[in-house]
Parts: sequence; structure tokens; C-alpha cells
Amino acid sequence: ASLDEHAAGLAKAMHQLCEAPSEINLEAARSAFSGTVEAWSVAEIIAFGPIKENNRLERMLYWPDRKSIGLRQVQATLASKDPSATDPVQLAQKSVAMQGLGALEYVLYGDGAETLAGKDESYRCAYGEAVAGNVETMAGEVRDAWQKPDGFASLWANPGPKNPLYRDGNEAVTELVGVFINELDMIRDVRLKGFLGAKPDADKPKQAIYWRSRNTAASLAGNLSGIDQLFQASKLGDALPADAQWMAESIHIQLSNGVTTAKSIPGPIDKALADPALRDKLEHFALITSSLSTLIGTRMTAEFGLTAGFSSLDGD
Repeated sequence: ASLDEHAAGLAKAMHQLCEAPSEINLEAARSAFSGTVEAWSVAEIIAFGPIKENNRLERMLYWPDRKSIGLRQVQATLASKDPSATDPVQLAQKSVAMQGLGALEYVLYGDGAETLAGKDESYRCAYGEAVAGNVETMAGEVRDAWQKPDGFASLWANPGPKNPLYRDGNEAVTELVGVFINELDMIRDVRLKGFLGAKPDADKPKQAIYWRSRNTAASLAGNLSGIDQLFQASKLGDALPADAQWMAESIHIQLSNGVTTAKSIPGPIDKALADPALRDKLEHFALITSSLSTLIGTRMTAEFGLTAGFSSLDGD
């Protein structure tokens, strides 16, 4: 299912939980949350076009939350029971950290989340429902912006002198290759190495994305799956010269291996880090992304005559 379908299911599950609090409905909401996280992990890779407009990237997922500023804002909202935060329209105008998947993860899994199964925590649920509604709205807006006849997908696929985004095919290819390079760097250096230390005693499990909901590895798998889907859909491999066609197959195989590796790391990330066999899988995942960075960022860019070394993480 697509991101907007998952997000709609999540909003429905949160509404159901608030209407009829129970263990079963809490589990259903958590399950819908995990499904949405996975769908977002696939989609967030396309970090250009509509997802970049209106601060949607940050509003959908405020991370990393280095100084726990976002977490404190969510906790303060739950403590003060601010009524405006339960209205999706007003919530969308508030701090980005309060209105996306990170905020909803805390509502569903953070301190006090078990009270959602009972009648006493109506505010927490109402706030969570507003966050889910906001996520659903953003997912729908992004889908529409891509799919409408003069939308981003058609502009991107049809470069030309009258195209306001891409005057020639080379611009579109440069943007696309840049996405692959930047996102691989982000996955490895920000997402993975944010919690995987050089040695086990340097690991920081609570710095891992989605550690509360145990979606860390599933999210990493979704990220590589998103790169693979974008790579296949872009037909970039077909544009390679005949003697370099092997690269496309190799990229696809390595991305698939990375997805399989991440998906084979179950449960809470602190337990995975404490288990040498599972920690090795995380190291292996890092190696796969490094190999892909070289393949795409050095060898493939050379085939296309592009200059390597562009990375949005460096701010250049």
C-alpha cells in the first residue's frame, strides 16, 4: 500500500482508539503506525519536489531531535493539555516537532502510553488523532502534487526548454543521481552511525530513529527499498553505455541485500546492539551502503560525465 493509504488507515485507527479505548484498539493503532513508518521510510528518499515544499519533510518527521527539544515540546503539550493541539488545522501551524511521526510515536509508545487503552487519557488520544490527521493530509497533498497532469512526476519525466523545473535531461539525471548519493550518505552517516558506534561501547541505542516503537531496522530497510524503487522506476540503468550496464544490476542486487539484512534484525534496537551476531548485521548494512556510495557516486557519475562529490548534508 502507498503512503497515503497507510496514513489514512492510521488516522482511522487513531479515531477508533479515541472513540473506544481498549488494548485491541491500541495494538491496532500501533500496527497502523508501524505500517505508516515503513511506507514513509520508502517515500522520504524522494527528498525533492513536493515533499520539500511547506516544510513537509520536517513536519512529517522531525529527526534527529539532537537536544530533545521536540520531545520536550510534545511532553509539555501532553502535560498542559493545550486544546489547540487537538485540532489538525491549528496543529499544522505549530512547531514542526509536534505534528509528525516522532510526536505520534511518543503518544503511542512513550511514558504513559499504556493509559491510551483506558478511558482516562482522552487528551493524549485526541492529540495523537490530530497528529495522525495532519500526517494523512500531508501524504494526500504530496500524492496530488506528484500525480496531477502538470504535476511534479510529469515535469520530471519530460524535461525541455519550456519545463519550469528541468530544461534538459541532464538536469533531471543530475538531480536524481544527487538524491541517490545524498540519501545513501544520510542513511549511513546520520541514521545508522547516529547510534551504531565504532565499537560496541560507543553504541547509543536511544539515539536510534524509532527506537521506542522498535521500527529502527524496518525504517532502514524501507529507505533502501525506496532507493531501489526509485532507481528501477527512473530507468537510469538503461541510460548507461553497454559496457557499464552491469552497474545497474549490481546496484539493484546490493540494495536488495541491504533490505534483506535490515529486515533480519528483529525487536528492540538495544537488544540487537547487545547481540554480536545482530550487531554484525548492522555493520554489514553499513558496508553495503558504502559500497553503493562508491558505485553510484564515483563509477556511475563518471559514466554519465557528472562531477561526483555533491552532498546536501555538507550544505554545499
